[in-house]
Amino acid sequence: MVTVRPAGADDGPVVARIYVASWNDGFGDLMPTAVLDDGRIARWSKTLAGGNWWVAEVDGIVAGFVGIGPSRDPIDPDLGELDTIAVDSPYWRQGVGTALMHEALEHLAAHYDEAIVWTLANYPHGQEFYAKTGWRLSGSTRDDGRQVSYRRRFR
Repeated sequence: MVTVRPAGADDGPVVARIYVASWNDGFGDLMPTAVLDDGRIARWSKTLAGGNWWVAEVDGIVAGFVGIGPSRDPIDPDLGELDTIAVDSPYWRQGVGTALMHEALEHLAAHYDEAIVWTLANYPHGQEFYAKTGWRLSGSTRDDGRQVSYRRRFR
């Protein structure tokens, strides 16, 4: 069973490990390899201490995480953003990502009329997941077309 709880600074090491592993496993040759180091762990610990982050656990083991906040691109405090969602690859397709997305959407809907998420243009796994969870391709791109955005309206 998947349970979701608020993340905190103490989750920094496991979240950093999941971030790096899921990045490398999920993006493969699409992106440069991410490296787990003390700096990345410290950054994640600090980020998680700021709130608006949740972890999913399966049998007491952290299996993924998600975070939200105001949109960073475009910079708009009235537009929410799904910042990051990542699941450790041994837990892919076991409901962890869906549980995390439901948590994120609940909080986004409570604070914003609409939200945005960015993903790689040539990453069908992510695009299918966003579409399945109610996000719609917006037509906006960045990074010379390498990234596309999805939007989700709440009101």
